Amino acid sequence: MENYPITISKDKAVHHFEVGEYAHHDDTKCKFRVFENGAFVASFEPDANDFLHICQNPGGIDEEVLHLLADKIEAHHPHGINDNIRKLKP
Repeated sequence: MENYPITISKDKAVHHFEVGEYAHHDDTKCKFRVFENGAFVASFEPDANDFLHICQNPGGIDEEVLHLLADKIEAHHPHGINDNIRKLKP
């Protein structure tokens, strides 16, 4: 999957992020990595209900900005963000 841009505005500050989705095979890697001006600044991990949680924040991004970003990433994936294929139990 290609990276895609997301813009977040908060208190007159505008952040231009680029979000990349990465293969998720183990618990040591986060699924979504976020870059700002080409530098890795944060990552997110989905829970079982497809809600994103902050995994890493090496860029020291304001937590409210990260929550707004998580909301936009979730909206970018309307059919769910987990790799899991959910099966209904008979």
